[in-house]
Amino acid sequence: MKRFLAQLLLLLPLALATREGGAQSLEMQRQTLVHEGRTWELRLPEGLRLEVLSPSLAGPRLLHFLPNGDLLIGSRSGNIYRLAPPYRDAEVLVQLPGYPHSVAYRDQRLLIARNDGLYAVPYHPGQNRISPARVTRLARLPPGGGHTSRTVAVGPDDRIYLALGNSGNCADEYLGPGYAFERQRGGVLVLDEGAKTPRWRPYASGLRNPVGMDWHPRSGVLYASNNGPDHWGFEQPPEVFARLTPGSFHGMPWFQFDGRRLRRDPCIDSPPPRPASEVSLPVATFPARNAPMGVAFVPAGSLDERFRHHAVVALRGSWGTRPTGGAQGDPATRRAPALVLARFDAEGHASGDVLDLVTGFQAADGQRLARPVGVAFGPDGALYFTSDSGLQGLFRLALARDPSTVPAK
Repeated sequence: MKRFLAQLLLLLPLALATREGGAQSLEMQRQTLVHEGRTWELRLPEGLRLEVLSPSLAGPRLLHFLPNGDLLIGSRSGNIYRLAPPYRDAEVLVQLPGYPHSVAYRDQRLLIARNDGLYAVPYHPGQNRISPARVTRLARLPPGGGHTSRTVAVGPDDRIYLALGNSGNCADEYLGPGYAFERQRGGVLVLDEGAKTPRWRPYASGLRNPVGMDWHPRSGVLYASNNGPDHWGFEQPPEVFARLTPGSFHGMPWFQFDGRRLRRDPCIDSPPPRPASEVSLPVATFPARNAPMGVAFVPAGSLDERFRHHAVVALRGSWGTRPTGGAQGDPATRRAPALVLARFDAEGHASGDVLDLVTGFQAADGQRLARPVGVAFGPDGALYFTSDSGLQGLFRLALARDPSTVPAK
């Protein structure tokens, strides 16, 4: 394991305004973190504290907690990591080709989403090693480049859902009739396990790259983050947070939401598979080029009542720079990584408000401490998130009065 590279130093009150929108804002504070000799000033809500748990992960992505409390993490490196409480030491559960971006657990089997399919292997929580030879493909997926991650999750209905992106800004791909298997991309699928051979069925289509998804604890409705296209420059279109329902169509790549109205994207000539009148508009937006990743609703008993049943979204930050959106500009102009909170009302409806949760991952010169990707709530009620760039590892956000939040020396 790599030596511990970060130490949290100070926790100071700070009267900071959050993002515009919503009468209930969060009172923020400063927390200082030192990494490799550089001091970073983070901003997070009063009463919370952030710590770095395990900086020994290579390209960690999405997280999944098992019934026994163990944490599994997929990665770009091919490793699936296992961490037992208190989640400071990681071991490689299995190493696989094909980008095992995410995992889920159901019926004594571990589900592994890779670029070309959903895989499964018998697994008992607490098991610390899996033989790659025992991992078998459960259902094929369209492979290929562009957006290569695949996100698997088990819904409250006990069905298996999987999100996959399309291959580019203007790719003529759609989850629905009239498209060959290789072009069935850009949305969320649900696995039909009733047939002799499991088959994917479209659940929601027209999403360019829906990396994160979760179900609202009260309404049971599925929501997803979505990465918008790059070819409209730095300011447009905004990234979106979408409400997904059976058969919903979200427009891409034929239609883009510009923050006020739906616009036809001229980059693709093929007729849209469904008209603009059938496009489901987003329930919230983030500034363009933010790269929204993991999504996790705050369950009852986690953090405190300020956050209950709102959605935490990881914003990985842009590679594009002002003013054109290309990668060759000043890195200080890139959209900064952050964790944000998409707010919901008491009935489980999205309010449209987005508040900062944790910021300060990017310095004034454009250097980055971390780029958040996966988010999940642990059995201890804390928020855990990964970073796959900068300080690659696992972070924990918890109530400051919890003695386990004291930084490791």
